[in-house]
Amino acid sequence: MDKTALRKKYKALRNSLSENEIEEKSLAIANKILTLPLWEQTYFHIFLPITEQKEVNTEFILHILSGKDKEIIVSKADFATRKMTHFLLTDNTKIKKNEYNIPEPIDGIEVPSTKIDVAFVPLLAFDKKGHRVGYGKGFYDAFLSECKPDAIKIGLSFFEPEELITDVFEGDIRLDYCVTPNSIHSF
Repeated sequence: MDKTALRKKYKALRNSLSENEIEEKSLAIANKILTLPLWEQTYFHIFLPITEQKEVNTEFILHILSGKDKEIIVSKADFATRKMTHFLLTDNTKIKKNEYNIPEPIDGIEVPSTKIDVAFVPLLAFDKKGHRVGYGKGFYDAFLSECKPDAIKIGLSFFEPEELITDVFEGDIRLDYCVTPNSIHSF
């Protein structure tokens, strides 16, 4: 299936989930992440979910990272340049939703992409080869291309993979893992 059809299909599937299902599935994903071989890493980039889009609730993962004393990085998107700026999440970080309902840090201690060891990546769909479909703005592909080559890229999905995304581009960055409530897919 192509990206346009997949976006439509998975937005509808996500919209059919209840708040309770989102919480249960998000917790299951967080518990699966505990089994991944990444806990010796230091800098973890995580997205803050757009609740209106029924994204995976990353609060459970944030608690795990905090409990393991990891450096947590969150981003702010610039829609004019299609670039993200990354900030250290601290007790003093103020989060505010932008006009697209994306929770973002207002400001803080900036962290370069090259420092990030692990990136949790939002997505609508993914395939068995580790390709993902996002909202189509290219923010994450640009960001992930700036990370160090051995940065671990982990997609989070409520749903299992599609067989194949048919219109993958050269600039699309593949995932290393994708975690669903039932499985860990390794690529």
